[in-house]
Amino acid sequence: MGLSQRLELRQGQSLVMTPQLLQAIKLLQLSHLDLVAYVDAELERNPLLERAEEEAPERATPESEGDEGGFEAPEPEAWLRQDMDGGTAAMESDLDTRLDNVFAPEMPQARDAGGGEPLTLAPGPWTGVGPGGFDGEDPDLEATLSGDVGLHEHLSRQLELATPDPLDRLVGRFIIDAIDEAGYLAETVDAIAERLGTTLATVERVLEVVQGFEPSGVGARTLAECLAIQLRERDRFDPAMQALVARLDLVAKRDFAALRRACGVDEEDLADMIAELRRLDPKPGRAFALGPVQVLVPDVFVRAAPDGSWLVDLNPDTLPRVLMNQTYYTKVSRAARTDGERAFVAECLQTANWLTRSLEQRARTILKVAAEIVRQQDGFFAHGVSHLRPLNLKTVADAIGMHESTVSRVTSNKSIGSSRGVFEMKYFFTASIPGTAGGDAHSSEAVRWRVKQLIDGEGRDVLSDDALVQKLKVEGIDIARRTVAKYRESLRIPSSIERRREKAGAA
Repeated sequence: MGLSQRLELRQGQSLVMTPQLLQAIKLLQLSHLDLVAYVDAELERNPLLERAEEEAPERATPESEGDEGGFEAPEPEAWLRQDMDGGTAAMESDLDTRLDNVFAPEMPQARDAGGGEPLTLAPGPWTGVGPGGFDGEDPDLEATLSGDVGLHEHLSRQLELATPDPLDRLVGRFIIDAIDEAGYLAETVDAIAERLGTTLATVERVLEVVQGFEPSGVGARTLAECLAIQLRERDRFDPAMQALVARLDLVAKRDFAALRRACGVDEEDLADMIAELRRLDPKPGRAFALGPVQVLVPDVFVRAAPDGSWLVDLNPDTLPRVLMNQTYYTKVSRAARTDGERAFVAECLQTANWLTRSLEQRARTILKVAAEIVRQQDGFFAHGVSHLRPLNLKTVADAIGMHESTVSRVTSNKSIGSSRGVFEMKYFFTASIPGTAGGDAHSSEAVRWRVKQLIDGEGRDVLSDDALVQKLKVEGIDIARRTVAKYRESLRIPSSIERRREKAGAA
């Protein structure tokens, strides 16, 4: 077989993912918080980018405000003349404060034996020395603020006072480090003893000390142990309560008959014991949770128009405003002398242009997708969850002429704000549940909401899952019993047997 060389010409198509295209795709699926962090990093990296500052509102003149009875700011010359004339008392009267009202430490005053006028202490040689002295500068207000104390730090402070032995302190620190945010010991005592090379009895003894710290119930290994610790501190861990804590599975099932037999009490005593159990804290460490509360900020606002339609607007607070400084680019490009400097400036220019364009394209795409979602789900914004329609990505993508993957990226980590609340865009995409006798399909979220309504209004006649299926079929919803059970469990609603036991116990 002979080998030979030949020249062939082929024609084909391929999709090349350029860095700019990857950047646009990345920006499209970022949330507004991640987008702000990304833009801040680009502002630090690229000298041609700058943040577009909003124009400050025009300051009202004293003449314009004085005509309407507003506050007239005095001229600086008037303040200067007033101070030069010795009008300190007049200024204090006008401002309703004292000009020497600062947070500086005051000199201690002593009174004579007769309780008369205070005796002013003369400054001594050590006056002003140390952290309490005042050297004439303004006091540091941040130094007077106290930081938040975490759970581990709070427990470590108690450990220093409770255990003078260095070995016990070492074991206690390991135990405290193994406590999670809820206040439970996330590691076994056997593993701690093996890691420290000490005996199991030592770890158990130190753990018992840690379990006596505040908050009550911290360091427990199970929920039953956490509740038992809190009950012991309240001196309420009697034999009947011990039996109740040992059978928390029956408490969850609301099997009050079995609980009465296990505890040996009547209905009234059992109700009091369960009420006391509910007053305990099952997660004692959550009081020290220092994580910031993340507020869901809408990317799009929806409001009703006077003609009955819906107005869709972007939230300007979630859109970073970035501009490219053309003047600075011209100045820098002229000053570039080497090839490396010119290449760096050209790269910065290209990156700045692509970033500004990508941000504009991202805003237009989000607005386009959100407008189509509002058009498809106009019944929800007008009447609520019961009018939510089945919707998928393909329906929206075909309506606006985009690919499903683009719509999926747009709806990720984005939310819509309306008069009914703030909802994630993914919330409006729900599965379809067929209707009976060929009727219209129903949204799974609307059916879930209807199941909750039926259970909330059942009264003393508890509805089983089969009874819920029959009621939904009467309303034109063809649904299986296991689907109803799945929706009920997702709503954290107990079964019909547990609800019946709960109502019987309450009666």
